[in-house]
Amino acid sequence: MAQTRGNLFILSAPSGAGKSSLISALLNKHSDMKVSVSHTTRSPRPGEENGVHYHFVSVEEFKALIEKNDFFEWAQVFDNYYGTSKQAIETQLAAGIDVFLDIDWQGAQQIRKLVEDVETIFILPPSKEELESRLTNRGQDSSEVIAGRMAKAQSETSHYNEYDYVVVNDDFDTALAEIETIVMAKRLSLKSQAQRHQTLLDNLLK
Repeated sequence: MAQTRGNLFILSAPSGAGKSSLISALLNKHSDMKVSVSHTTRSPRPGEENGVHYHFVSVEEFKALIEKNDFFEWAQVFDNYYGTSKQAIETQLAAGIDVFLDIDWQGAQQIRKLVEDVETIFILPPSKEELESRLTNRGQDSSEVIAGRMAKAQSETSHYNEYDYVVVNDDFDTALAEIETIVMAKRLSLKSQAQRHQTLLDNLLK
């Protein structure tokens, strides 16, 4: 059986939709799936490790990588930069690993222009009320910050129709199973199967 190239997926969602928890559960179940580790110029938060959660770099280092065209996509969010490394993703895809990009709709737009064969998934909360409840129950933000996040969530959700798939995270296990189904469908596509079973197909068609 030939080595099959991994598939590239984009996962986007408004804050509070549960995207990070879904990605974590997915990776815990599947050793042949990885999430891309982005570069950022922001400072590490408590518990974050360099190279695990982000590649933490200086603004000067980040701008140098931009000049070298090392990013699939990058953006400035307030005072910080975030970017997705081309080389890191290409290495994992070549090794047959499915790679997930945890990025917003703007990053997704950039990558679609560069990569033809990418599957995009948008995660929705079950309701506006549930989203606000999840953000409030974190206990990390003031009511003003939560109001701002709700407004941003509505803006982000308006781009759902740019994606290939939409998953509603109402029941966590159901949402996780739906994402796994999308991944398996991609693995069973003609292009992937023809690559994986080239020897078999050659033999059957002799």
